Amino acid sequence: MMSSNEIREKFLSYFESKGHTRVESSSLVPQNDPTLLFTNAGMNQFKDVFLGLKTLPYKRAVSCQKCVRAGGKHNDLESVGRTARHHTFFEMLGNFSFGDYFKKEAIAYAWEFLTDVLKLPKDQLWVSVFKEDEEAFQLWQAYLPKERIVRLGEKDNFWSMGETGPCGPCSEIYIDRGIEHKCDAEECALGKCDCDRWRELWNLVFMQYNRDENGVMTPLPKPSIDTGMGLERIATVMQGVYSNYDTDLLRPLITFIEDMTKKEYKDNEQGFAFRVIADHSRAITFLISDGVIPGNEGRNYVLRRIIRRAARYGKELGLNEPFLYKVVPKVVELMKDAYPELEKNMPYIQKVVKAEEEKFLETLNDGLRILRENIEDLLKENKKEIPGNIAFVLYDTYGFPIDLTCDIAQENGMKVDIKTFEELMNKQREKAKAARKSEYEIDELASVLSPLAPTAFVGYENFETESQVQFILAGKAAVEKCDDTKQDVIVVLDKTPFYAESGGQVGDTGVIENKDFLFKVTDTQKTPDGKIYHRGRIERGSVSIGEKVTAKIDVERRLNISRNHSATHLLHKALKEVLGEHVNQSGSLVDEHKLRFDFSHFSSLTPDEIRQVEFKVNHVILKNLPVSIYQTTLREAREQGVIALFNEKYQENVRVVCFGDYSKELCGGTHVKSTGEIGLFKIISESSVGSGLRRIEGVCGFNLMNYLYENLEILDKASKLLKTSPEELLKKIDELTGQLKEQERMLESLKQQLANSEVEEIVQKVKPVNGINVISARANAKSIDDLRMMVDTLRQKIKTGIIVLGSCSDNKVLFVVGVTDDLTKKGYNAGEIIKKVAKIAGGGGGGRPDFAQAGGKNPDKLDEALNAVFAIIEELQNKI
Repeated sequence: MMSSNEIREKFLSYFESKGHTRVESSSLVPQNDPTLLFTNAGMNQFKDVFLGLKTLPYKRAVSCQKCVRAGGKHNDLESVGRTARHHTFFEMLGNFSFGDYFKKEAIAYAWEFLTDVLKLPKDQLWVSVFKEDEEAFQLWQAYLPKERIVRLGEKDNFWSMGETGPCGPCSEIYIDRGIEHKCDAEECALGKCDCDRWRELWNLVFMQYNRDENGVMTPLPKPSIDTGMGLERIATVMQGVYSNYDTDLLRPLITFIEDMTKKEYKDNEQGFAFRVIADHSRAITFLISDGVIPGNEGRNYVLRRIIRRAARYGKELGLNEPFLYKVVPKVVELMKDAYPELEKNMPYIQKVVKAEEEKFLETLNDGLRILRENIEDLLKENKKEIPGNIAFVLYDTYGFPIDLTCDIAQENGMKVDIKTFEELMNKQREKAKAARKSEYEIDELASVLSPLAPTAFVGYENFETESQVQFILAGKAAVEKCDDTKQDVIVVLDKTPFYAESGGQVGDTGVIENKDFLFKVTDTQKTPDGKIYHRGRIERGSVSIGEKVTAKIDVERRLNISRNHSATHLLHKALKEVLGEHVNQSGSLVDEHKLRFDFSHFSSLTPDEIRQVEFKVNHVILKNLPVSIYQTTLREAREQGVIALFNEKYQENVRVVCFGDYSKELCGGTHVKSTGEIGLFKIISESSVGSGLRRIEGVCGFNLMNYLYENLEILDKASKLLKTSPEELLKKIDELTGQLKEQERMLESLKQQLANSEVEEIVQKVKPVNGINVISARANAKSIDDLRMMVDTLRQKIKTGIIVLGSCSDNKVLFVVGVTDDLTKKGYNAGEIIKKVAKIAGGGGGGRPDFAQAGGKNPDKLDEALNAVFAIIEELQNKI
């Protein structure tokens, strides 16, 4: 069986051998692409290259891109667990040509990789092409007969980046999984039905046209290639399983959940909850690792929904306490080789997940209490139906799942008025849809606010100010007065202390109020032409244009943000000093909790480099350098050596922030008055976010205090568990590690002795089959490695022959086959033998001519499979 790690590496290595540059997966959070919630395809990080906005030092690339499809246009969330192949998180293998090779090479590479590298059976492969793409149809005929090349329409085989821009036909490669997987359609055929018999493996996009606003397509001067093959899907084929959930990417997670719940997974409707949790746990782990946190908007809301959906199905399996955070280490264990940043971020990921689970369980408990109170009242009135409006309030206000309401109703001999519930849900959906339509996009909003004068920002010096209301927007309606407490409202003032999100620093929150009303500001943004607008909700009273108000920011939050922002400047300078002047900021996020700093560098930081960076930053903090700010021209700032960010657009007059004589940067953000206010600084993670890009996350001030308290508590608990002091903990661990290694050595020695003893018994079972020594025996080995070791020993003892060993472990069957070199030269093949043997026990596998391994699902068939070996070899002899 070929592992997913092997498939991934074979793909990347193959295309490297064809002149492609291996490029790391980009973040799940798209960089500078507001059209996407999440990275959902391998081409996302190359979008500007395909659009001609960016050039790279190479023209061929290969990647394995982590993807999420759980929101926006591409949303597979509701299909997860119901099909064998849909996921929220998945990996996309892709090769790309930027105006270099085209259809002929792309088709040849795909065919060679699938048939020569992965050894897929050629007679089971089919392809589809765009019905008008005669070139692709002709090219494929070099590999496939015409009847296995299917022409399909634009819906299936024509790809576009958008309404306008690069586009072109595509060709999809399928594998026919056999008549036994056919559907009940009148005609089960590629292009006629959508069943799992026809498993799509790979999509080759031929980007050859540019489409204008009128729909006219003109040939691109340099046609390009964009391909995508889902790792999970190809793994099912290579591992001989039907469902993605049975691959080594997901099945270990299901087994882990079985152990947690003490319930058995079944690959049917009863296993739905297991599949949802297994899938969602991967998406949750990767999204949080890439900086997404649960929230109420955008990608943060999608993550929250995924966590709560998984927690809800955990409750169906009897998991009434937080459990998802316990699954995170298993995800990390499975994926850390390909994505080492997961291991570094694991404690943080677990903390976020557990907090969200606890919050949701609290919500569930509130819902249970309210539901039980309503049931008691209804039963007293001898009513047997829970009104739909009660079920709706539970769902809408408390997040209480409707199916749980129905279950509890049934337990009490009642039912739920589902009809009314659905009517209320539909009304809410329509209202939400209308609300979305009534909101302005940023460019539309800029146009609406254009008549206003730019907002005066006074927040550098003041945390509150007296202002006047200039503009009110409720949805798309500009109003004179507003008292709506149920929808988001935008308020524009003539001057404000609220900092609008910019340069990586999040917007301020706080209140706008007078004696007659209170407006809670949840976010502050600004238009490109300087109109600062406050988003939020009216908590009390009403607000009117022209009213005098007091605008107050959340001071404690602002101070925490300022500490983190100032720390990023010191971090940037320290990185340049330790790593070199090539280090440049490529992005940042500064909020009240932590700082995130992305920078250009081509390798991970060593522990010593991290320590040097921290020391330099903290040295400047403890010197308590004054922070000075001045205005100058962009030209003068550059002449003074002030650091500017290459991807930022600056005005002619710029603001320079100086930390003593240590750091000078162009910046419009808020900062401390002296470095001592930052407190201390600590790097908590360092990881890769793409080719040549690194990311540091850090904490300072009160957040660092909390971080230290938590870690000191862990240290204290570990010391107590090992019955030693914190100072002696490492010494104690070394002692225990030494003892463990010695015990492992002794255990390995005993295992070797037992194996040798068993080998001596097995070698007596050699049986000649037409002059060939054959051993077929059951062994007590618990792993493939143990069986492999026994086969190697037996080969040395019998000198020439075929050895087949089988064993049972964890209710599964393991097989290995070894063939001596003299017999492989005569045509005996371990891979062919093991396929037939494993099939009897409900499994499959493969390998080299001299050695192969396989698994099986039916332990009770082990002896039958081993007994069949002699007949299988006789059959093979007749063919040779």
